[in-house]
Amino acid sequence: MSGRLLDPALNRAPDHPRHIHLIGVCGTGMAALASMLQERGYTVTGSDQNVYPPMSDFLARLGIEVMSGYAAANLAARPDLVVVGNVVRITNPEAMELARLGLPYLSMPQTLGHFFLEGKCSLVVAGTHGKTTTSSLLATTLHRLGAGPGFMIGGLVEAFGRNARVGEGPHFVVEGDEYDTAFFNKVSKFQHYRPNCAILTSVEFDHADIFPDLAAIKASFTEFIGRIPPTGALVACLDDPVVAALAGAAHCPVIGYGSGADCEWQLADLHAKGLSIEFTAVHRGQPLGRCTLPMPGRHNGLNALAVIALLHHLGFAFEAIVAGLASFEGVKRRQQIRGVVRGVTVIDDFAHHPTAVRETLHALRLAWPGNRLIVVFEPRTNSSRRAVFQAEYARVFGDADQVLIREHVPLDTLPMSEQFSSVRLAADLAAQGLAAQAFPDTEAILVALDDLCREGDVVVILSNGGFDNIHERLLMQLGRPA
Repeated sequence: MSGRLLDPALNRAPDHPRHIHLIGVCGTGMAALASMLQERGYTVTGSDQNVYPPMSDFLARLGIEVMSGYAAANLAARPDLVVVGNVVRITNPEAMELARLGLPYLSMPQTLGHFFLEGKCSLVVAGTHGKTTTSSLLATTLHRLGAGPGFMIGGLVEAFGRNARVGEGPHFVVEGDEYDTAFFNKVSKFQHYRPNCAILTSVEFDHADIFPDLAAIKASFTEFIGRIPPTGALVACLDDPVVAALAGAAHCPVIGYGSGADCEWQLADLHAKGLSIEFTAVHRGQPLGRCTLPMPGRHNGLNALAVIALLHHLGFAFEAIVAGLASFEGVKRRQQIRGVVRGVTVIDDFAHHPTAVRETLHALRLAWPGNRLIVVFEPRTNSSRRAVFQAEYARVFGDADQVLIREHVPLDTLPMSEQFSSVRLAADLAAQGLAAQAFPDTEAILVALDDLCREGDVVVILSNGGFDNIHERLLMQLGRPA
């Protein structure tokens, strides 16, 4: 960086900033942060390499100036504070100019903590799985309870039509991501979220690009748990043995939830009703009442139970909590029906980790027990494109009737022998008697689906990315005259 690194002494917020510039502003979290900073009255600008809808339209509607491409000239106005997104690398021309100019800088998590969590009751939802759904359930239910929560969540919450909100009430809900913060701050994002209370859903190995093993992930979660003050609480899923072990690091009360006898809150008598579930919430051995959630799957029942446990701890009435959960509208890209054409239902889901794939497909099988379940899977994350989960993926598609797997985009930094193989996964599934096939690209998958789909089918598309807009393209394809 022209002989200079970012000065650690400048990794701070100035006392009275007016102009805040965000590098990498078109990321989902960064765009949401830009909108919140503007709502607080700051002059906000940003830059990004890829300025395109929907985030470009979102920022344009707010009147936030977005510069296309990274360049030293984007900092010519010398903003009072620069927020550096985790997409930015040390060789980025704006990062290099930031170092040269000696301007104060923060990461996105640091900015959220400083500007929006100070003075709030921070409720952080962490874990390998279920973070987005659980934090959305929590924020929506607090809203239904009239608590006016703020939130920052990794998915679009249907009740609000957005993924972030400043909020006028005392609570702020944060999806606590364990991924790293920025090139200058290689710690998990959730270390900056000042938890007063937290929910911990699960802990498994993930993010193979930044964590060498499960021990490293456990160390990060242990540090996070240690940040919860004695006056707070950790709501922990004790069905997960790793979570149960890590909960011992807490300096605060631990409220266990799950199905075991050692759980303070237990999920009992769960029944599937189409895309909804009903269950009984049991507290300290006493059934409190039936709960309805308009989402499928036992895993979502546990997510809802975690929200009940935390809100009950915060003093809200059980009946009011349950009423709020029953009206939950959902989260985009979480078991979301994108459309039904010619009797074919197309579902979009974010699942990519093997456990998430298994639980999602099991939930959908319960919701549609008599329908053919066709699964389209795109390995897109840094972990899913590595061979680390190759064998596990072969064990999680059992609820599918047919599996179509897109070949991954190769990782430049890794030999192919250490990367995921769609062809091998298809062969492994076929050896189990499951119809499966690998495809080189999205276009080939759409051609196959054109021949394959028939009335009554449920097509589940699993990807954490846009997947070449396959959902809308499939719906349009199904709607063409035969």
